[in-house]
Amino acid sequence: MKASDLFVQCLESEGIEYIFGVPGEENADFMISLEKSDKIKFILTRHEQGAAFMAEIYGRLTGHTAGCLGTLGPGATNLITGVADSNMDRSPMLVLTGQGSTERLHKESHQIMDVVHMFEPVTKWATTVLHENNIPEIIRKAIRIARTEKPGAVHIELPEDLAKNETNAKPLKPQRFRRPVPDDKIVDEAFEILRNAKHPIILAGNGCIRKRASKQLRDLCEKTGIGVVSTFMAKGCVDMDADYCLYTVGLQSRDVVACAIDCADVVLTLGYDMVEYHPELWNAKGGKYIIHADFLPAEIDEAYRPETEVIGDLAHTLWMLNQRVDAAGGLKFDLKQQATTRRDMTAELEMYKDDDTTGVIKPQKVLWDTRQVMGPHDIVLSDVGAHKMWIARHYQCHEPNTCLIPNGFCSMGFALPGAIAANFVHPDRKVLAICGDAGFLMNVQEMETAKRYNSNIVVMVWEDKAYGLIAWKQEAQFGHHTELSFGNPDWMQLASAFGWHGHFVENSSDLKGTLDTALNETGPSLIVIPIDYSENMKLTKRLGDIACPI
Repeated sequence: MKASDLFVQCLESEGIEYIFGVPGEENADFMISLEKSDKIKFILTRHEQGAAFMAEIYGRLTGHTAGCLGTLGPGATNLITGVADSNMDRSPMLVLTGQGSTERLHKESHQIMDVVHMFEPVTKWATTVLHENNIPEIIRKAIRIARTEKPGAVHIELPEDLAKNETNAKPLKPQRFRRPVPDDKIVDEAFEILRNAKHPIILAGNGCIRKRASKQLRDLCEKTGIGVVSTFMAKGCVDMDADYCLYTVGLQSRDVVACAIDCADVVLTLGYDMVEYHPELWNAKGGKYIIHADFLPAEIDEAYRPETEVIGDLAHTLWMLNQRVDAAGGLKFDLKQQATTRRDMTAELEMYKDDDTTGVIKPQKVLWDTRQVMGPHDIVLSDVGAHKMWIARHYQCHEPNTCLIPNGFCSMGFALPGAIAANFVHPDRKVLAICGDAGFLMNVQEMETAKRYNSNIVVMVWEDKAYGLIAWKQEAQFGHHTELSFGNPDWMQLASAFGWHGHFVENSSDLKGTLDTALNETGPSLIVIPIDYSENMKLTKRLGDIACPI
């Protein structure tokens, strides 16, 4: 058979369901082979970056690998932002690029560049196919690496001349393996530290929403009452309504939740990636006794020096701790400070729930109404900008992977293409993307993709006609900000031009009803609201004045 046919067969054997992308001349053979597959759906996008974000969201929601595809040269460079985002946010992804004939790779030639070396810093593994018979091994290795904790992106380049070659090789059968688990001795040590703590707390990171860890974490908290503070990406690892849910950390300034961490004598970190919330922000003096539990050993950092490291499958680690709690007849702690933190932060979330302003709408009110409309399993995707900081703080979750935020690589332009992928994965759920006007326009072309596939998604744009997060941070640091304003299109004409439903909401009292209407419309809908970002600096000032009750 032809090598490109073998390549597709290998992808089928790995259970690949979707490939998102923009093809080119150099992967034409692959596309013709893919067209014959009845197992893999190819989703044509309007830009390679959108394709990468779609593959990332598929990976985050399913734990499985989807492909994103581009040709050589500019097709490959267009992919790289979404690939880096996926890799740093721990989402499995297969990146497929074409390449010119191997006869011209050694010299100056049209669109030729070293794509593999370009992708190496933003993937777990990147390689090129040097011989058609190697395809089964390369694809098997790539998918295993992408899915292995901690998951991430892998890249395979297929030169156009090799894609045409004949081969007798066959796909390799995927072999799954069980993740290693920690030794009893180290879990005993961690348990004894917890047993003797007075005010322990759990800092839950990205790893807690993967591989069944959330269920075991909830069991541990039900048994012990220990409070959980989650990073942006760990939202929903425990139910927002649980007494032990202490909401979210991650703002680069002191917040109400910091009081609970300050009071803690032992911090159990679970699946924690410091790219989300650096330990200098919660352990600057290095005085916390840290138990690090994760799939991999701790990153080396002056402010993060765990006394105990429990390395192995995180869900199994939590199960082992639960067994020891049961055997001990339960554990007792002084958690009054954590109860105070939950009470105070709950009041923050409710502060503007009845606001009825006109002209501009407060971020807190938007997110309160959004939470009321969205069900426990519905999905919110946040783009990057000032709105992301409000979502991270004010939109809390009942279930894992129901608020998807890019927070490692933190790329703008993520939410619109991500929402399209979320609708492919969960067509039975409501899907809402929340974007700033800057981030939305970075991948606005994917509005056509959403319409072509009749995606049942809603995109809510917070309009301030500026790079609001940059303005917020500059003003907080320097007392003013540089010129960051821009113009916007007529939003309703834009929605109409792409065949979307369109809604413009100026009165906060109308927001909830409009959002409910949009979420029940067939096909994609756009909601635009003028946002009151004067709340940004008000929040900064209030956080700066926080004093923890004794």
